[in-house]
Parts: sequence; C-alpha cells; structure tokens
Amino acid sequence: MAMSAMAGSLTAAQVATVCGNAEDMSHCGRLIEDQQLKRFGGIATRDGDELRVTLYPRGDVLFRDVVRPTAVESYTLWDVLPEINGVLLFVNQGDRASYLLLMRTNGRQFRLPAEPVVSPDRAYVVTADFCAFGCDNEVALWRLTRDDVRKERVLRADGPWSDVTAEWSGPDEVVVDYTQQGETDRRQLRLARNDARWRPPR
Repeated sequence: MAMSAMAGSLTAAQVATVCGNAEDMSHCGRLIEDQQLKRFGGIATRDGDELRVTLYPRGDVLFRDVVRPTAVESYTLWDVLPEINGVLLFVNQGDRASYLLLMRTNGRQFRLPAEPVVSPDRAYVVTADFCAFGCDNEVALWRLTRDDVRKERVLRADGPWSDVTAEWSGPDEVVVDYTQQGETDRRQLRLARNDARWRPPR
C-alpha cells in the first residue's frame, strides 16, 4: 500500500517534502507524526517508543512500537477526525502498512486498509486500497455507528487500477478517480450509496 497523498491537512507536496529523506514507511510515519503532534498535542503525546492517545471525556490508550526478529511494528499519529471523534494511526509492520481508527468516546479500535474519508453526514467512511501486491484492490464503504465500523459495500476494479482516490461529492455520492492500466488519461466514476455497482464484501 502506498503512503496516502494527504495527512491531516498536509498536502501531497508537504508529505513529499517531509518524507523526502525517510528511510522507510515507518520513518515517514514518524516524520508526519512530528508535524501532527504540534497540531494535536492535547490529544496525543510521544515518549520514545510509546504513543499515548487520550480518550474523551477521560482515559487514554497506549501504543508501543515492537521490535521483532522479522520486522518492526510501529504506530504513529496520522490524523485526528473531530467530526467522528476519532484518531487515525498509521501502522507499519515490515513491508505492510495499514491504518487504525481509534474512537475516543469508547476506545474501540478498527483496522482499515487505507486512509478513510468521512462522509458529510458522518454515517460512512470510504477507503480506496489499490497496489500491485498485498492490497484488496477495491473501494469500500464502511458504515459508522457509535460502537462499530463495518465494511458494508465494495466496488471491485474491472482491471488493474493505479493512483486511485475516493472522495465524497455529497452525503450520498462517492467520486472515484483512477488510471486504467495501459492508459494515460484519468477515469472517473460517480456512485450513489445505493448504486447497483456496489457489491457485498467478501
């Protein structure tokens, strides 16, 4: 999975600048975190290999980087999603990366394959997880409730896609931009939440 183009209001150019000399994805995550801790210092703090995230109205959750013989598992602050009272962590496990959504109201944690984008009505998030190896290669709608984040519907690619982004154009419509293999022009799909092209998840 490629690093996301954006991190908590950082533009793609800013991410490229911050991570220009990063040794790997884990290092890039730490560099992004350095920027985000300046913005969200009241929500998360770093002490060596430990990242502490505060819950609301009280409590906290501790994430500790772990060094294993095969790989390092690291957790870094990626973004804060105030509209759903969530904190997004970037998780790196060797050559595999994902995101962890922590709900500050109850401390529940949900693993997501790509950076989520929250719908305007806060009822869903959408993810686009595409790469050559190890990705789901699908756009997914995840239903948000107070106690759960559940994959509800997916759009599977009709061939190899690259540079895929998924955004909301309103509370009920997702816009997917992508490049089809062998083409240079970008394609675009617009899908309402009840569009027949969505399929149940596997």
